[in-house]
Amino acid sequence: MRFGLLYHLQVPRPWTEGSEEKVIREALEQIELADRVGFDYVWATEHHFLDEYSHSSAPEVLLAAAAAKTERIRLAHGIVTLPPAVNHPARVAERLAMLDLVSGGRVDFGSGQGSTQHELGGFGVERATKREQWREAITVITRMLTEVPFTGHQGQWIDMPPRNVLPKPKQKPHPPLWVACSSPETIAAAARYGMGALSLAFITVEEAAEWVRSYYELIASDECVPIGKAVNPNFSVVMPFMCHSDAETALDRGLDGAYSLFYGFMHYYLNGQHYPGKTDLAAEFAQAREMVGLTRNSNADLNPELKARIDSLRMGIGTPSQLKDMIRAYEDAGVDQIIFQTQIGTTKHEHICEALELFGSEVIPEFAGRREAGDAAKQERLAVPIKEALGRIEPNTTDVSDYVIMTDMQAPPAPAPGR
Repeated sequence: MRFGLLYHLQVPRPWTEGSEEKVIREALEQIELADRVGFDYVWATEHHFLDEYSHSSAPEVLLAAAAAKTERIRLAHGIVTLPPAVNHPARVAERLAMLDLVSGGRVDFGSGQGSTQHELGGFGVERATKREQWREAITVITRMLTEVPFTGHQGQWIDMPPRNVLPKPKQKPHPPLWVACSSPETIAAAARYGMGALSLAFITVEEAAEWVRSYYELIASDECVPIGKAVNPNFSVVMPFMCHSDAETALDRGLDGAYSLFYGFMHYYLNGQHYPGKTDLAAEFAQAREMVGLTRNSNADLNPELKARIDSLRMGIGTPSQLKDMIRAYEDAGVDQIIFQTQIGTTKHEHICEALELFGSEVIPEFAGRREAGDAAKQERLAVPIKEALGRIEPNTTDVSDYVIMTDMQAPPAPAPGR
């Protein structure tokens, strides 16, 4: 089991002139502390136009700043949105490789299709084609990271001539690949592509056990054909987090942030009506939370599935002993990493730092102590299936040895305007 932190850079209203800067500086302090106390990953999401819910529109900048402040923690994109209208594949490859070199080879590359119409519509991306755009883009990006030179691509969504995309990453053949998942279908796709499953849904231990079983069965099957040049067999789950020696204090400090996160998710992904720059999400949450069951002791009449999701928000909030019990259950279910969300809502920076310190001193050592043996057993179990999967990768390059780029001085003169 490994542990990560996921940053949305939430900035709830009311805003002041320094609100965003304060959140970013606090996040970097938390990441530096997490590195020191033994966390394994920091994940930075990419979102656009989502007032209050996420101001993390340039995660590569945050991760580069974190690289300068840390020594061992892995710096992970969770996720880069890949439709080319949002991020051109060459720019993604260039930024990934640069960050990998700056950090000494500590980058993980999580990617996704983009989810909300709020974001995709802002870039003119059609929801009906976003999956096909993602698949074409991730294939092109992994080639750009490994080919010298990149031999070009002409596809449905991406056209690019041969170029040597620079720099190249420190990790070979490229940083580990992950993909955002929220359903059994997308988990299965991750396994078939040989990618780590970045499960961004709040799932129970029972759901995790079933999803993990299916994921690793597919990784070990003939259906696994890596979309990149390597296999990254890993399954993660995400949950809100707060740790304190007193259970009630942990809930006092962490539950409102978890509920605020969930309300923001419902607003942007499910049923919200948003007026850009005007909607006050924090005020709406305060007014509606009791009606939708997002209070400490809710009596709202909720359907069982929604109630189970809301109850699951508490799983990562508790004492070190309670969190150990929860983590052991997910460990037994086969989960490889738990990613905690703690910079959420109005959760106080000092409470987050105290929680990270306590978790690092009283929880992480137990699981880190048996990690080496677990990693060795997993490597032995998957060695043959991964070798066979890599053998299914088909070459997709062409011979461009005679391809020449003419400089401006050698190219024919452009016609005069109007002729």
